[in-house]
Order: sequence, then structure tokens, then C-alpha cells
Amino acid sequence: MDELKAEIAAIVTQIESLKRERAQLPAIEVDPGEISPEALAQAYRRQARETSEIAAELKGIDDAIAALNVQLERKQGELARYHRRHPMQERVERARDRAIVHAERINDLAVELAEEVKALKAIADEISPSYWQVYYKPFITGFKSISVPHVRSDGEVWTIVNRVV
Repeated sequence: MDELKAEIAAIVTQIESLKRERAQLPAIEVDPGEISPEALAQAYRRQARETSEIAAELKGIDDAIAALNVQLERKQGELARYHRRHPMQERVERARDRAIVHAERINDLAVELAEEVKALKAIADEISPSYWQVYYKPFITGFKSISVPHVRSDGEVWTIVNRVV
């Protein structure tokens, strides 16, 4: 959406620049006064021949302004359709961007947690026989089903799964 607004602003700036440039060029004017239609046509033709370069430049500027106005209307229409159709989608996109940050953090923490759980399991495996002999109970229980969360996405649907450590 910001890109669309930037494009619209660039088009408007270019149109204004062309209008200023056109205003600085001398206008082709013929005083119609009380002359006959044939004389008026001849006067315009003579003026155009004498100032053909300026006339061509004015025509080019006018054509460019017309083309830019068509582009401007199209872009403004796109922007209007975007605002009518997508306010909820824009809100969802912002929330999804925030969710991505949290999902990445969860996955990072899950890797760290898995390493910590493995280290704890190694210690438990090492001392469990001695712990039984000293305290007559297990040091740690439940290592058969230890899991950590992991967030994954196929691009549209997000899934939180538990990975067994």
C-alpha cells in the first residue's frame, strides 16, 4: 500500500512539473478579431509553422499530462479498492508479522530447552543408580515423553507441534 501511495505521489509531482513547464512556454495565440474564417485558419497555420518547435513541445507536454492523468486515475482506483476491500486483511498481515516474531522466538527457545533437557537427562542417567541406593527413589521420572514446542507453517496454516527430546 505504501508503494502505491508513493507511485501516486510521484505521478502527481510529475504532472505538476509538466504543468509548470508548459506555463513557461509561450502560448500560440492568434487574435481572431473580425477576420474571416479562411483568414483565421491561415493565421493559425502560419503561427504553427513559425512556432512548430514550441507547438510540438506543447503537444508532447499535453499528451504526457493526459497519459499521467490516466495512470493517476488507475492508481487512485487501485488504492480505493485496496481500502474498501482490505482493512481486515491489512490488520491480519500486521498480526501475522508479529506472530512470526514470536514463533521464531519459540523455536529458538525450543532448541535451547531441548539441549537443556538432554543435558539434564545425561546427568540423571549418570547418577540415577547411585541416587536409588542413597534415597530409595528415582532422581527424575518422565523422560520417556519429554517434548518441546515447535511452530511450523506451510505458508498459510501454522501448526504447533511437540517434538520429543
